[in-house]
Amino acid sequence: MKTFISLPMAGLTTDEIRDRMDKIKNLVNNDFKDAVILDSLFDDFESAGKPPLWFLGKSLTLMSEADLVVFGPGWEKARGCKAEHHCAVEYGIDRLYLNLQDIA
Repeated sequence: MKTFISLPMAGLTTDEIRDRMDKIKNLVNNDFKDAVILDSLFDDFESAGKPPLWFLGKSLTLMSEADLVVFGPGWEKARGCKAEHHCAVEYGIDRLYLNLQDIA
């Protein structure tokens, strides 16, 4: 099962994002033994000089291959995550929602 992780990234360092991503990956791998995590962390954000919308496009392209989208805590307040959620709903991709206690 191909799994895409959507979580808020604004204001976080790459290390903080990767830490949260790793915690979510571990949860997914514990619950779904056949999960293949699609890596949605594009480390080149600052060096590429591209606007956030460009990276959302990359994320949606990757998400189009997913069987499941896992939404991390705070997704409902992040514009990129909200767009990913809208697409997941509209295109019928299964969704799983995590809260802070899940990744603490």
